[in-house]
Amino acid sequence: MSDKISDAPTGPSAVLDEAHLGDIRGALGTISLHDQGARRTWRARLLTLAAIVGPGIIVMVGDNDAGGVATYSQAGQDYGTSLLWSLILLIPVLVVNQEMVVRLGAVTGVGHARLIKERFGRFWGWFSVGDLFLLDFLTIVTEFIGVDLAFSYFGVSKYVSVPVAALGLVVMTASGSFRRWERFMLLFVAANFLVIPLAVLSHPHASPVLHDLVVPGIRGGVNSTSVLLIIAIVGTTVAPWQLFFQQSNIIDKRITPRWINYERADTVLGSVVTVIGAGAMIVTCAFAFGNSAFFGHFTDAGGVAQALHHRISYTAGALYAIVLVNASIIGAAAVTLGTSYAFGDMFGARHSLHRSFREAPGFYSSFSGLVALAAGIVLIPGAPLGLITTSVQALAGVLLPSASVFLLLLCNDKEVLGPWVNRPWLNAVASFIIGVLLILSLVLVITTIFPAVNVTVLAVALFAVLLVTLVVGAVAYALTRRPQQVAAAPTRGHRDSWRMPHLALLGRPEWSRGRTAAMWSLRGYLVVAVSLLLVKAIQLGTGH
Repeated sequence: MSDKISDAPTGPSAVLDEAHLGDIRGALGTISLHDQGARRTWRARLLTLAAIVGPGIIVMVGDNDAGGVATYSQAGQDYGTSLLWSLILLIPVLVVNQEMVVRLGAVTGVGHARLIKERFGRFWGWFSVGDLFLLDFLTIVTEFIGVDLAFSYFGVSKYVSVPVAALGLVVMTASGSFRRWERFMLLFVAANFLVIPLAVLSHPHASPVLHDLVVPGIRGGVNSTSVLLIIAIVGTTVAPWQLFFQQSNIIDKRITPRWINYERADTVLGSVVTVIGAGAMIVTCAFAFGNSAFFGHFTDAGGVAQALHHRISYTAGALYAIVLVNASIIGAAAVTLGTSYAFGDMFGARHSLHRSFREAPGFYSSFSGLVALAAGIVLIPGAPLGLITTSVQALAGVLLPSASVFLLLLCNDKEVLGPWVNRPWLNAVASFIIGVLLILSLVLVITTIFPAVNVTVLAVALFAVLLVTLVVGAVAYALTRRPQQVAAAPTRGHRDSWRMPHLALLGRPEWSRGRTAAMWSLRGYLVVAVSLLLVKAIQLGTGH
């Protein structure tokens, strides 16, 4: 494939659904399709940002879901504020991953699942989304578990709370108005900030909080339990569904390359809001339960609400329950919608929130079916809900590296992104992040299957292998890199107007033997890892 960046395509657009073309009608403003005016004042820029804001902040806050609330609560209740530093390190990981998604969505106008299928073939397309569908479904189940735990604090039966929440999700999503849906979601984002007064009620002290934000450490020292909790924090904050949801949501909102910088700002803002919410939850549980009988004895999110009632007040427990149900709803909405977007990509069905149920029956039926089935499982007496929650964390850890690999490959495909392909420094950073995610995945899988393994020794050994691999790879790249003719840097106008041509006009990318071997090795690892996790889940479920 030529390294030369072609001129702006003049052929048919790659956008698959005409509903994805037109004015941007966001929750907080509108931008005309033909708007070419420069934003010269801060007021104009802020108004534009307000209209663009949505996909980035929703995907980030949506990942502070029921599982996230439980994980952050456990970190605070069992380790105080000593793990706050891990959240700061997650900001660059979130921003790097999702910034690549921003460019893919705005430049191509095609969803993540469809791009993988068209660029790498149907096999790899189904390989990338098959496990994703399973993971997303199990994640949605955990969101309704969160709804049940939250409402149980107020004495509401799950046979009332779960069906009402499920119906509300469907009604909110299937309104046929993108703007109406986004306004609902931003209301849930705003409710996420209720964790701030909750943290205030726990009477935190600034000194240990500021210290633990910048100085890495683990209360009680490094051990298997603490390392696995750090992995859980990463796994619950960086998830595969985020890639598929944000790319499709950007397309559905009709964001084009001209507005990429604003969507980048939306994504950075979302990552900061997410980390603030997660940090506030850790602080709440750290100071509410420190020096008490509850410290170090996390059970589940429902137990945290009751413990806050006992330690602080009924109001504190109620605020926690509201935060939990809010996190569960926004998480379920985003994960289910991301899955329905991917369903539309793979089956060629219309999939847009601008369309009514009658115009996109497959899209809304898949959404409604997922919600109904997930809610139904939570209502089954004796269902292994604890096992499902554990399996979701393990499966997410396994699948994230492969999702990130496809993302990196697409962002280096010049046929797809033209002048928007990754810069070399970004590839280096992204490769390091993928390596770290793969290590965390390996640690999680190995310790799930073989609990007696020394996690600390395993993690140190794997990180040593990663560093050696990266050094060898960098040296090999430097030695084999061929001098290339430096093309003129594309102008801002050229970049803003460049969009991927129709998929049928693109040549299929060619993989080297090394890349092919690496991808099949990754596939083999995933098959083995998921199979072992399945066996472990069956053993736990049957008590053998």
